[in-house]
Amino acid sequence: MNTLHIIFFIFAFLSSYTFHTISSANDFCVADLSLPQTLSGYSCKPEANVTVDDFVFSGLVEGKPIAPFNSGLTAATVANLPGLNGLDIAAARVDMGINGTVPIHSHPDASELLIIVEGEVTVGFITPQKAYVKTVKPSDVIVIPKGLLHFVINSGAGKAVIFGALSSSSPSVHVADYLLFGNDLSTSVIAQTTLLDVSQIEKLKAAFGGSG
Repeated sequence: MNTLHIIFFIFAFLSSYTFHTISSANDFCVADLSLPQTLSGYSCKPEANVTVDDFVFSGLVEGKPIAPFNSGLTAATVANLPGLNGLDIAAARVDMGINGTVPIHSHPDASELLIIVEGEVTVGFITPQKAYVKTVKPSDVIVIPKGLLHFVINSGAGKAVIFGALSSSSPSVHVADYLLFGNDLSTSVIAQTTLLDVSQIEKLKAAFGGSG
């Protein structure tokens, strides 16, 4: 065994030992939802108070459709599944009616993997140079890189069901429609920065609850 192999073996052994020591000392950190969330996440619930129910969520059921998109969402995040705390993973279910959409949005802190369960949908994500768009069907899987704007359109004849996994236990969501038209950003600023007609902006503000 040459010197390089010996160094590699020692490094691998020490890395494995360090990981084992850390994981054995702190196998999990169930979120204590009675305390406020901080920038670094939730505090750990005392292990004596942890039960198996902290690792189970039974609410990933069909979501109520939201107007005007005709799609419903349910999600398992650390807020309703405290055992996810620190694990950097969450789950979601999307139920889409005929012509339903998931509007253009992004997850700045998470990549996303979508599994098509029922129906036919068109999924796309956008970079400054290109739009990557694909029509997918049951058993297809598509991944959305972290932070990129993306969307889903029900392009089939019936309803569609999608399950997803995200690489954050508390993923943030930025929906373009609400960011532009759901707050008090003035119509004149939106018009100047997007080149949209004022009448169209006012129509969208009325739809998404914006003002100004």
